[in-house]
Amino acid sequence: MAELQPLLAKEQNLVDHGGSKPTSFLLCLVRLLFKSLMWFIFILWIVGIFFFPTQTVKGLFSRWTKLTESTLFGITGSIFLGFSGPILVIGLLAFVDIIAFPKDQFEKNSGKLPRFRLWTFPVIVDGPFGVLSAAEFIGVLLFSIYILWTVTAYIIENQSTVSILPLPSNLKLYFFLEITGHQFGLIGLFCLAFLFLPIARGSILLRLIDIPFEHATRYHVWLGHLTMAIFTIHGLFYVVAWALEGRLLQQLLEWKEVGVANLPGVISLLAGLFMWVTSLHPVRKNYFELFFYTHQLYVIFVIFLALHVGDFIFSIAAAGIFLFVLDRFLRFCQSRTNVDVLSAVCRPCGTVELVLSKPANLRYNALSFIFLQVRELSWLQWHPFSVSSSPMDGRYHLSILIKVLGEWTDKLCCLIMDSPEQQQININSKANKITASVEGPYGHEVPYHLMYKNLIMVAGGIGISPFLAIISDICRRINEGKPCLPQNVLVIWAVKKSKELSLLSVLNEQCISSSCFDKLHLDLLAYVTQESEPPLEEGIVHEDVKPASIFTINGKNMSCLVGTGNTFCSAIYYAVSTLGFILLFGLVEKYYIGPFGIYAWWYRGLLFTLCMVAGAVVFGGIVLFLWNHWEKNSGNAKWIERDENKSVLHNEESTLHNEEGTLHNVNFTSMLSLQYGCRPDFHDLFNLFVKQKEIMDVGVIVCGPPGLQTSVAKEVRSLNIRRKGNQVVFHFNSHSFDF
Repeated sequence: MAELQPLLAKEQNLVDHGGSKPTSFLLCLVRLLFKSLMWFIFILWIVGIFFFPTQTVKGLFSRWTKLTESTLFGITGSIFLGFSGPILVIGLLAFVDIIAFPKDQFEKNSGKLPRFRLWTFPVIVDGPFGVLSAAEFIGVLLFSIYILWTVTAYIIENQSTVSILPLPSNLKLYFFLEITGHQFGLIGLFCLAFLFLPIARGSILLRLIDIPFEHATRYHVWLGHLTMAIFTIHGLFYVVAWALEGRLLQQLLEWKEVGVANLPGVISLLAGLFMWVTSLHPVRKNYFELFFYTHQLYVIFVIFLALHVGDFIFSIAAAGIFLFVLDRFLRFCQSRTNVDVLSAVCRPCGTVELVLSKPANLRYNALSFIFLQVRELSWLQWHPFSVSSSPMDGRYHLSILIKVLGEWTDKLCCLIMDSPEQQQININSKANKITASVEGPYGHEVPYHLMYKNLIMVAGGIGISPFLAIISDICRRINEGKPCLPQNVLVIWAVKKSKELSLLSVLNEQCISSSCFDKLHLDLLAYVTQESEPPLEEGIVHEDVKPASIFTINGKNMSCLVGTGNTFCSAIYYAVSTLGFILLFGLVEKYYIGPFGIYAWWYRGLLFTLCMVAGAVVFGGIVLFLWNHWEKNSGNAKWIERDENKSVLHNEESTLHNEEGTLHNVNFTSMLSLQYGCRPDFHDLFNLFVKQKEIMDVGVIVCGPPGLQTSVAKEVRSLNIRRKGNQVVFHFNSHSFDF
């Protein structure tokens, strides 16, 4: 299998080799039709869910089930095809879109497009949802309208139905409570159809709309609160009705063969409540491990929900759960590999730097992040960290910076510091090793830091980590003549202590040629907030010095199959697993459920769930086995040499040369402008940046604590409103995975 080129490289090749305008127009037209088809399916799906309480949609759905329930899959297939099928079809089309129709060149991606502004204009900057873009605000508004409209429609319908029944008033009340509780359960299932979509880290749907997992997680949080609130109300309506009837305990313990089984529903709801309570912000902030371990109850929640409602009702929300199962199994397989740690050092500024081995064909961009596990510290804890190296810094490695803040990071630092410096590689040695596993990388499908001619990056503390990768990426692209829009870059960095400033020396070690600054104007501004003046012993910012390091060489790289790594193989895994799931359920229906007369709802729900898991594990596992076999024999591994003084990755990319000799490298530390005892004034800095240059669009990226993101978002919103007449548009983006 030939090495797959990065997306931007493919686009550049098209530009370099030229192409006729009719061909380009035809490709754009085909892609437009392709995207229109996906949007049509999605909008039709949303409209069907939104207007499901109406008699029109109920009538159409009833006719649909009558037409299709005579097939092999029965009514379960009808409901699955109507509610889960559209999502799976969009997922398949999304793979085709990303593979066959690469993203447009970012030179053409103008920030003036309304669609683009929807995601980059902060509408709400300080509220219960944090910073909300215009698109996110519209999404929250539509969900709120849906819940209010659906609940209102059902209550009005139930009141009119109950009022005409020839029953005593107390029985009418019991009936009203039960049917209302049933409808709240249906609303909860529709919310559940969305709940698992944002939490699949490598989701093709998130890649299609270019929303990275770091942003999508909060959508999962919002949907989780909403879903559990609705399911709780669903349960309370039934509990109140049964308590009034005097048969509460009997109903709670009931496990019907035909119809909804109550006891599995109680177990599922209790598991969901445990997850919900421990996910609340105070608990998650102060007792993260309690939150993490309790959240694994999602397995109990999903399985007993399937037992509670049976296969055909469960199939309403099956697509999102199935996509999550695919992603989870993929991540499980990737995390089994012990990735080579080429270098692990503790810097004097209280930061750990890890250099990890990767295959040459792994795709990621400068705003990507990975999840890291160190088994010497914990077999269960995974922590997300931004990649601090550009994809162009080396074909066989990537770097991350880890701020020593909590217990886990402190143990990691001690593990490295307590190890004596190694003078030579000893592969068989058990001491002084880090057993690291990696999931990812994840991130944007398109590097949006390359889409602006004018770029402002605001960092707080270790939040500078992804910006180091961005600066390196921009400089290397300029030097190598690759597509790169940024011309004016302003970096605003707020730190507590001056010793943190030595992190900038990471850029110096990248050996970046100074020739890039003929085309790039870079301003580095740093604010030391807790020191009024430079320490006497420093005077200036010293270069960082690396202490002893440890490393592990097993000849193993991280896998390309997860995240943005290898889209083609991911597409095969997705298609084979989906077809395997459908095939398995069809075989179970034909040769087991039908011939043996299996009628119990809860048992059919269990079989349906097992088919979902088997589709991913068995059929998808075959794809992963073949992929791993190819990876082992692809020759991606590269021998690592050790410098006499410290561990480094030694390859042809570590030093820049030209015909006359070595090029001059940049000392970024000397470019730093320092201010002590104050915080950055974003209003003055942003306005000065605009006045100094003829600027139309400004990209603003912030990485830091929520307070910093809120402050920057407020200023971006204010400037967009005030400068609308001057045609200066600020685009706000946040990046928050740094711990």
